[in-house]
Amino acid sequence: MIELFIPIIALLLSYLGSKYLASALAKRGLTVPDMHKPGTPQVPRPGGPAIAFAIVVALDILYVVTGSEEVLALSLTVIIAFAVGVYDDIRSLKGPVKVALLFTASLPILLLHTYVPLPPFPFAGHLRITTIYPILVFLAIPVTSNAFNMIDIYNGLISGFSAIATLPLFVSFLIRGDMLMVSISLIFMMTMLGFYLLHRNPSKLFPGDSGSLAIGAAYGAIAIIGKVEIVAVVALLPAILNAFFVISSVGGIIEHKEMKKRPVRLNSDFTLVASRESDAPVTLARMLLSDGNLSEKEVVYRFFVLEAFASLLAIITFLLTEVRL
Repeated sequence: MIELFIPIIALLLSYLGSKYLASALAKRGLTVPDMHKPGTPQVPRPGGPAIAFAIVVALDILYVVTGSEEVLALSLTVIIAFAVGVYDDIRSLKGPVKVALLFTASLPILLLHTYVPLPPFPFAGHLRITTIYPILVFLAIPVTSNAFNMIDIYNGLISGFSAIATLPLFVSFLIRGDMLMVSISLIFMMTMLGFYLLHRNPSKLFPGDSGSLAIGAAYGAIAIIGKVEIVAVVALLPAILNAFFVISSVGGIIEHKEMKKRPVRLNSDFTLVASRESDAPVTLARMLLSDGNLSEKEVVYRFFVLEAFASLLAIITFLLTEVRL
């Protein structure tokens, strides 16, 4: 099936687009310092255009082939979230304003009615929540977008994390025999892998908010359109818990740069150490560092291991949704 070759296009577009963007941004001086490296080298940012371009072009090709409204809704969702992120990269939006704008990214899914208000639940079959489900869809895209945005803190983290988190969705679609969603999940995964090649440590390109918000919106939309909402929630537990810890400890949604105290400090040897200040924000990274200092690579590796475990639990969750008592 031609649909299964389109993810290869996404991989190539993501990698080549990221390489071009890294060079073009550097030439224009659009860089930010990598604070976790000796000498704080300047890294091009944002790489979001390469991510969004790869996803949207691949989806548009898939739409031409299939004519599926689900593909169209997903493409529009990514475009809107990306646009919000671009504005944030340029003008630096306040947290609450960013969330408010991201609600518009949910509209394509709602207006094209590419959702089913009967989410499967382990042992319980499909829950009938017809009335409140559109509200949940409306809320879901801002939630997933910000959850991914909040873990975009270290070299290679958000891109590698996203690729791992997509595996349980891919497995679920494959078992179910939904080849359209198999292709869509592969497009997303290949885009993340293509970008990871430039984003891994030491990063040659940062995604920026345009990248992280597009990634989060795409993931949330795939889960809703593919009817694997509970599976996605389980897979995203590390990111969701991180967002919950941050919001609850700082008393709201704020940008990284607005935090008065840092949850993690950098030692002179460029290892990371958890802050000992009681009023510093609580983050998953701070918890992972609670038993000792680690390098940036080691922290990212722990994130990946945690996400791999959550993804395994997500696959088990999907299998349990197939069980009928």
